[in-house]
Amino acid sequence: MQGQLWVELVGDLVLARVRGEPTAELLRECQEKVLFLVRDAEKGKVLYDTLEMEPPPVDVPLAQQQLDQELGSTKLRRAIVVPNSRLAYLARLAFGEGEYRVFYNDIVSAVKWLADQPANG
Repeated sequence: MQGQLWVELVGDLVLARVRGEPTAELLRECQEKVLFLVRDAEKGKVLYDTLEMEPPPVDVPLAQQQLDQELGSTKLRRAIVVPNSRLAYLARLAFGEGEYRVFYNDIVSAVKWLADQPANG
């Protein structure tokens, strides 16, 4: 299934949902939408819901690494919710240097983790 994306502001969080198999272009679009909401709402907490995402080729997470290098002074605290260890590995590869945590099938814990910390953004 081709990748699909939804990004919205939900309370104090920017919520990004990815379904299907993402491409580097889809990740760039996601990053642009997330950063727009982060800057517009002055919120630096982001929840990535990848429970319905299919594992992409390894070049796609590497594209996310490049996007993160372009963040500059923008600070994000990100929780990534994954359905399995393969996507957890790819998430760690994609977000390796940033402030993030990976959660297995547990959106509630991810939201609590984000809420327990002050926003950086």
